[in-house]
Order: sequence, then structure tokens, then C-alpha cells
Amino acid sequence: MTRHRRHKVSQTSEEPIEESPAERYQRFQKVKQQRRSVAYEFAQTMPFELDEFQTQANEALEQGKNVLVAAPTGAGKTVVADFAVYLAQQRNVKTFYTTPIKALSNQKYHDLVAIYGADKVGLLTGDTSINSEADIVVMTTEVLRNMLYEHSSTLEALQFVVLDEVHFLADKFRGPVWEEVIIHLPKSVKIVGLSATVSNVEDFAKWIESVRGETKLVVSEHRPVPLEQHVIIQKDPKTEPELFDLYRFNDKGQQTTKINGRLVARIDEFDRRAERRAASGRPYHRKKGYRLDKHGHRPRADRYVPKRWAVVDELNFLDLLPAIYFIFSRNGCDEAVEHCLSAGLQLTTDDEARRIREIVDDMIVGQLTHDDLKTLHFARFRYALEQGFAPHHAGMVALFRQIVERLFEEGLVKVVFATETLALGINMPARSVVLEKLEKYDGTGIVGLTPGEYTQLTGRAGRRGIDTIGHAVVVDYRGFKPEVAAALSSKRVYPLHSSFKPTFNMAVNLLNSSDYEMARTTLDHSFAQWEANESSWRLEADMQRIENSLRGYEKAFKCEHGDIADLMRIRMQLSDLQKHERKNLKHREFEDNAARSRAYRQLDARIAKLKQQEAEHPAHECPDFDQHMRWGHRWAREMRELERIKDRYESRTGSVARQFDRICSVLTKLNYLEQTETKGQRDYVLTERGQLLRRIYSERDLLLAEAIEQHVFDELKPAELAGVLSSIVYEARRGAGGEPRYYPGGPYGRVSEAVTDLKLLDTRLNMMCEDENVKSDLPMLDFGISDVIYEWASGKSLAEVLHNSELTGGDFVRTAKRLADVLQQIAVAQSYMPEDEQHIADVAHEAYDFVNRGIVAYSGVD
Repeated sequence: MTRHRRHKVSQTSEEPIEESPAERYQRFQKVKQQRRSVAYEFAQTMPFELDEFQTQANEALEQGKNVLVAAPTGAGKTVVADFAVYLAQQRNVKTFYTTPIKALSNQKYHDLVAIYGADKVGLLTGDTSINSEADIVVMTTEVLRNMLYEHSSTLEALQFVVLDEVHFLADKFRGPVWEEVIIHLPKSVKIVGLSATVSNVEDFAKWIESVRGETKLVVSEHRPVPLEQHVIIQKDPKTEPELFDLYRFNDKGQQTTKINGRLVARIDEFDRRAERRAASGRPYHRKKGYRLDKHGHRPRADRYVPKRWAVVDELNFLDLLPAIYFIFSRNGCDEAVEHCLSAGLQLTTDDEARRIREIVDDMIVGQLTHDDLKTLHFARFRYALEQGFAPHHAGMVALFRQIVERLFEEGLVKVVFATETLALGINMPARSVVLEKLEKYDGTGIVGLTPGEYTQLTGRAGRRGIDTIGHAVVVDYRGFKPEVAAALSSKRVYPLHSSFKPTFNMAVNLLNSSDYEMARTTLDHSFAQWEANESSWRLEADMQRIENSLRGYEKAFKCEHGDIADLMRIRMQLSDLQKHERKNLKHREFEDNAARSRAYRQLDARIAKLKQQEAEHPAHECPDFDQHMRWGHRWAREMRELERIKDRYESRTGSVARQFDRICSVLTKLNYLEQTETKGQRDYVLTERGQLLRRIYSERDLLLAEAIEQHVFDELKPAELAGVLSSIVYEARRGAGGEPRYYPGGPYGRVSEAVTDLKLLDTRLNMMCEDENVKSDLPMLDFGISDVIYEWASGKSLAEVLHNSELTGGDFVRTAKRLADVLQQIAVAQSYMPEDEQHIADVAHEAYDFVNRGIVAYSGVD
């Protein structure tokens, strides 16, 4: 069968636009002005002409404005960040370049070192510190947040901060850090925010301006490399896959927004063929018009799904490689590589295979032991690389991912099977991006991709300066409909919403550097509160409208015999007691039957009293009572709606500060804060405990501080402490609250005792927070990796600790690195502990050394 061939899109040139003498003079003056600017000098150093949005952003930054750039992946947003670094160097001031993940920090560090030299550039990622006082420092956003709270001297002479991937602010767990940084940076510092294109970017820019001053928003919807959308389908295993355009093309070879009819017809043909095949030999149901299976049901008719290796083979034939093939499963990525190898595919030449082996062996030398490599199946991994294939997911160790990234960037690896984590900004563009499905498992069930996720994933298609067209390919799958792909690809933007909420650590850090009222004011400046306030004006308008209606109804039912509104309030209270209070009592737990009976008697007494008030109300004497009540019922409905809207309004206005108040209440009860009064105004001061909590940056900050204060870890040795504390950072891929294979020392040893105490403490804190209405969405403590961490901290090899464990090397290393960070925080906080607790800091320091070794200590920046 002849394979489907891609056609080229014709390039059309635009007619030149004539300028008037005045316009020509203005353009001349603008160019003259630009040539005196640093932005112009920077542009001359670039190997290509800057786009208009890049020039606008650079000029605004030079003029002293904050800049927010929203543009598609691959459009060149980082040029603006590079100019911020260049401008700072010209002015002899500092620049911080922040990224959401360590891999991005490492990559940007190397890029800047190549330009400015190792003496000018530093790197801070929590577990790595290189030249921290340099003029240009690359770091994760969390590191900068911690610096701000600690009033680090490194902040001196800081003039510019780049916030790469600033739309990460919406991330449920880490997003609040971006808001903390934007709020707390000194006013003299200008920020450069680099964002994906989001639908409410104007709102986001307005918020930044409200917090940081004049802000220039620069938006570009233009993709430097046009993106074409395709679907790949296959009739059966005996035929070749077929690549169809998702959209129709017009006579000029330009992609339209209409779905390709040939694709729809071909899918319908395959569906009919599948139905005939499924119904073959089945009894025919004349009334329903189709054949039935042995259970009397319509037989399942699924069209054939192309195999992964067949998709790769077809893309190779059509010259659409290199490609990133997104599969939303780690196992799926690994299996895809094996399928390609089993099918005998080879995408590299002999020279490329030799070059791959040289690079891989060079990167591996001195990093991992022979046993480590054997445990990680290195030989099979390298063989796949030499054939042109590679997986890329969080289950791999960082070194292996870095090898894949380098080989792909150099064009040696042709296909990378990746989970969506690869879409997080690492510089790995490809000619094509393949999506195995338009749905994924989100931890609770199968959900469809959002337009934002689709845009983020397909944004890597098309290499600037190499490809004239990028290709997004959706693989046919059971339940796929072209309309779904068209809907996702046509929506280029998605909303950005705040995930900010106060934490215990944030509260004590705010109160350490400002008074209570100032802290509340700071929180009122969060994007979360700004969004809530922006939406509250609609609620204000609704309340005003309802109040006007209520006044009209009150005028209509005005009665000289009695107040109808008062009567309706009695009836509303009566309804609430009869419907809701009785239901609440039914589900409430009581100490004994006597307490239950007493509660029901009290409720019955209140109901009887209201019934008597209702029956004796003087309004019943009115001859127009029925007419009044018709208006009264309308009044009651509107009053209910007003109460509901008021609740929503009050929950939004000042909601962040109210959550802060509740947190302060918890911290006061636990003696982390001491409430005082200054000139009649409430205030707080940090206790010794509060100073300890201020140094603990963890999702379970309060639990960790309380465990230290309650001497939960006192009897533990370094390896035992590491094992117990792993529960603070471990995130099981499926479920939570897991248990290890064994507890060191047995069921009655020191570790088991500490685990029991930690669980009880966690339960008590959760109950206290619930009583104070402090919400938490953290899962249960998970000790599922405790034995593995204990063995590692006891000196065992990677092969030994992962033996008989379902953990991947990448999961183990990631958890160990996070644990090392927590242990280091405890060690550093020693000077803020009472004398009887300081020994735990020494144990934590030893545990840190035991955990942060070998493959865990590897950072990948050398």
C-alpha cells in the first residue's frame, strides 16, 4: 500500500505598505532613539533579528518597568530574560534567574556560563550551591523565597529577577511560592515574568502592577514555526498507518478551521468494518437492527489502534522525525522503547550510534558504580539510545534523563517517549509531537486533556531555524473523535488562577518581619485575594438588586395589624430547625443516650416556642392576610438568596487574611505565637518555638516542628531518623498511608515507637486545625519507603535497597533528595532550639550525610 505523503504549504508574500512622510520621519526618530539604548546594543549581539514583542519588552525593561511576556512555547520569551541579565551587567547590578525545577536551573546555568564565564554565574538549587554571591545567580523559586524571609545579604545590589514559567503560579502545591516572591521582593527590584499564553493575562498583569508598580504586558500569539495538526489511523495490522490532516487545506495550501472530511470518512469506514467483524457469526436482532453477542448485548466494535512502533516507523518514512511521543504512563514509555526494539527498528546510522556510545560513556564515567548501573539496567538503556529511542519520565534517575536530553538536542536520538513532565520548559524542541491519547489518569480517574495542557505539549513541535512547519500528531485510540482534537487545538489559551493560601511557616515569617496589621495587608495583596475581590463586585450588584426587591415587597405587604416580615422570619427559623437541625442531630455523635435525649428535648422546645409565636402573631388578624402572604413568600425566597450571596461575598472579601487569622489562632494555642496588644491593636510576637518553625520549609511544617518540640525523634539514630522522616516527603504513586516491608528494630523498637507518636501527633494537629477551620488537603503520612531509606542511610548500595522493592531509581532518588533537604533544615535550625532539643540537629546533620551520597548527591551540573 502506498503511504500517505505530506504536502508542503506554499509561502505567500504580503504587499509592501506605503508610508507617509510623517510616518517615515517618526520611524526614523524611533530608530535613532533605539540606537542610543542598551536594548539596541543587545539586539546587535543576537544572531537573528528580534521579533517586535521581544523589542517592546526589552525597551520597557530598560525604561524601568516590570515586564510580563506571554507567548507560545518556542516563540523566544527567554530573549527578554537574557536581556535582563545583559542590562544588569551593563549597570553593574545583580540578576536572579528563577525556574520551577532543578533541571531547568541546571540547563540555564550552563547557558549563562557559556556567555559570561563561570566566575560571573552562580547556581542555587537547595542541594547545590555554586558561586552564590555571583552577579548572576540561577535558582529554583523556593530558594529565592527562603532568601527573602531570611533577609539574605545575597539580595544586596539585586536589580532584576526573572520568573521563568511564571504561569506555574497556578500549581496546586508549589504555586504559592511565586506569589510570595512577587509580593516580598524589594520594591526596587524589577521582575521579568515569562508565561505561556493564558486567557486572563491582562488580569494577571494588573495584579502585578498593583503590587510592584508600572508593568508592561507584552503578548504574542505568533508561533515562529507554524503548527499543523494531524491524526494517524490504521485499518489493521496488515496495512500501513495513514497520516491525515485534522483540518482541511484551502486552494492556497493554507490550513483552515474545518475538520478534514476525508479523515472523518476514513474513521467511519473503519468503524463499520469493526462492527461487521465484531458481529460476524452473531444472531441478528431484527427489531434493533444489529447482531447480538452471547449475552444478548450489542458486541463491542473497536477500530484497530496503531501500534507505537508502527507510528514511529511511519513518521520516519514521512521524514517527520525527530519526535517527542507523549504517553501518560511511565510503564508505557518504557514499554514503547521495548516494542520498537522488538520490532527491529533502527533510526540511527552506524556513525551516530558510535557517537551516542561515546557521549553516554563519557557522561557516565565516575558518576555511578558498576552495581548501580547494573541495577538501573544501563546496558539496555544505552542499547536503545544507540538505536535512536529513549524514555523520559520521573521514574528515571536524573543522570539518565540528562543523557536523553543532550542526545536529543544534538539530533542523535530520534524519538523520545515521554510523560508530560517533559513539557515543563526543558529546551527539547522536535519536528513532531505525538500524543498517544487526549486523556490521562489524574490520580482519581481518567480525565480529558485541557486546552492548556494540549497547547503546552504540542508547543514543542517545530524547531526554530530548522523546521518550516511543526507537526502535532494524535494517534487514533478507542473513543477518539476528531472533534475533540479540533476543540483542544483551536483553544490556544487557558485561564490562570491563584493557588495561594497562607501556611504556618509563612505566618511566622510574616510576623517576624512585620506587625499583625501589616502582615494582613501583605496577604490582601496576593493574587488570590485580588481575584476574589475582582469577582466580588458582581455579588455586590446582586445584593443591591435583591435589597431593592425586598424593600418593594415590604411596601407591598405593609400591614397595620402586624409586621409580615417578622412573621416570615419566624417561619424561616421554624423551617430551618425542622429540616436541618433535626437532620444534624441524627448524624451527631453523643456521649450516651441521655445526652441524645436531652438534645432532642431542647430542639423540640425551641420548635414549640416558634410555633406558638407564629400562631399568636397579630398579622393573622388582617383581613388581607392571604394577599400579604403571597408577597411574603416572595420576600422569603429573596431573603434566602440574599443570605446565600452574603455568605459568598464574605467568604471572598478578606478570605486570605481570615485564613491567616485562623492559622494564628492555632499557632497561639500551640505556643508558637504570643498575642499582645500595641496601642489597643492586636499583635503577635514569635516565641522560641516560632523561631524554629520559621526555618522549616515543608508542606508539613507544623507537624515537623511539633515533633521536634514533643521529642518524638529523641531516641533515634541517624539512619532511623531518616527512615521515619521519609514519611514527611514521600508521595506514593497510588494511594497514601502505606507501611514499609518492616520497621527497623521490630514492632516494639525505637522506630515503631516514633512512628506511632508521629501518627498520633499528626491526628491531633489535624483535629485542632479542623476545629479552627484551617483547611488542609495533605494526604495521610506514608511510611512505605521508610525501610528503603533506612537501609540506604545505613550504607547499603542502590542495588541492595531496591531489591524486592517496587520503587524505580528515579522515585527513590527524588524522595531521598527531598528528605536530605528537610534534614538539612533541621540541622541549620539548631541555634533556634532549646538546649534539650539541640542534639536532634546533630543527628539530622549526620543523617543528611548518610542520605546525600552516591547517586542521590549527583546534581548533574559538572
